[in-house]
Amino acid sequence: MSEKKSITKNYIYNLIYQMLIIVLPLVTTPYLSQTLGAENVGIYGFTLSTVTYFILFGSLGVAMYGKREIAYNQEKPKERSIVFWEILIMRFITLGISLLAFYFGFCLKGNYSVYYKILILELLANSLDISWFFQGLEEFKKTVSRNIIVKIISVIMIFIFVKTRNDLLIYFFIYVLSNFFGNLSLWLYLPKYIEKVKFKNLKILKHLKPTIALFIPQIAIQVYTVLDKTMIGNILGDMAEVGNYEQSQKILKFLIVLVTALGTVVSPRIASIVAKDEKKEIIGYLENSFRFVWFLGVPVMFGIMAISRNLVPWFFGDEFEKAKLILFIGAPIIVAIGLSNVTGEQYLVSVKKQKYYTISVVLGAIFNVVINFTLIPILKSTGAIIASVLSEILVLVIQLIYVRKDIPLSTVCKDSFKYIISGVIMFLIVFGIGFLLEPIMITTIVQIIIGGFIYGIMLIILKDKMLYQTLNKLKNKLVKSND
Repeated sequence: MSEKKSITKNYIYNLIYQMLIIVLPLVTTPYLSQTLGAENVGIYGFTLSTVTYFILFGSLGVAMYGKREIAYNQEKPKERSIVFWEILIMRFITLGISLLAFYFGFCLKGNYSVYYKILILELLANSLDISWFFQGLEEFKKTVSRNIIVKIISVIMIFIFVKTRNDLLIYFFIYVLSNFFGNLSLWLYLPKYIEKVKFKNLKILKHLKPTIALFIPQIAIQVYTVLDKTMIGNILGDMAEVGNYEQSQKILKFLIVLVTALGTVVSPRIASIVAKDEKKEIIGYLENSFRFVWFLGVPVMFGIMAISRNLVPWFFGDEFEKAKLILFIGAPIIVAIGLSNVTGEQYLVSVKKQKYYTISVVLGAIFNVVINFTLIPILKSTGAIIASVLSEILVLVIQLIYVRKDIPLSTVCKDSFKYIISGVIMFLIVFGIGFLLEPIMITTIVQIIIGGFIYGIMLIILKDKMLYQTLNKLKNKLVKSND
């Protein structure tokens, strides 16, 4: 572990990993939307949102806490081995309790009990997930390689076996089994990084309190990432509305990954720096993270707003007309989550100020529930996305208030005006093109290419620092490769 990992390489590895989880299902989205239909997609989204709560309660805050604790002990093989087994055993116990509660609560009766029984495998898959361990070690390549083959096979199986609206059960099995074997495969790498420990000396309970401290914000986050689908289904009883919301969320989550993948890489690095008390270096990483969010998040936000009208008809099909508006309204969530990822996970959690992180997301969750109850009966799924956007903005504002003494607002917003100006001009042109062309795949491709070109030209005109740094890095790598 003496060799310092490259932030750039780890970002690329983590981006591939995160995108793989979301992109491959996204590849199948047009096919599944038209094969299964809005109602079946809604059933899938609704039941999956239910099991997510049990996964959340069973996992506590282990993913975030475990990654941080392993990062603190990167250079100490014995200590990190002890920490790994203590956290893992605790997670096995809590997920086991959660699985029993899920089985007796949902699997024995009800309209969707057959789907809930299949989703028991999803709980088991999560108990085997040790990606947090490798993220803490900054070994992101491992978490990428283990999933590629499994995920690709799952996509192939979807196209082979899911043929009609009666194949929803098959789709469920493919989904849960791919997660199960994907998580299981990561254990093959474990012996290289873990030393033998005496299990009788393990202190499992000492991790309970800090994981619960991080568990509370995880509950709050799930309120406005999962509860919205549950509320749409329960309040409206309309699975087609859930289906439109579910498919829109897939695209938004994919785009959010592009912007936040850097955070997963930087947070363990910051945690390791905290242990050395190098505050100036921390601020340097955070400043680059903020600039990256603006640099990439703004064009992604304006881009999806500009192409949503033309994208939805050919990508999802006629049953998902409402997804156009959901995507348009939901786009600002990309930048809001990107920025709060820096202030929250990268900074507050890494420097052990998770109390403020918890307060921000809990208040956001409460606000989200109130707005959902108010807007969903009136605006249906559109009301849910409005609530989500407003909640994420509130979380960001609260976190900015808490970190203002350590991270000035000038640091957060540095050069942001360049990206916003460039993004607005790109949006106006790309949105206008959408009205002139038919809503087919080639139109969307043309819009994306033209949008990227316009945004790049604008940043060159405005002499953006990050763009020039990126171009210089590429230039230097090309020169080295030709030497």
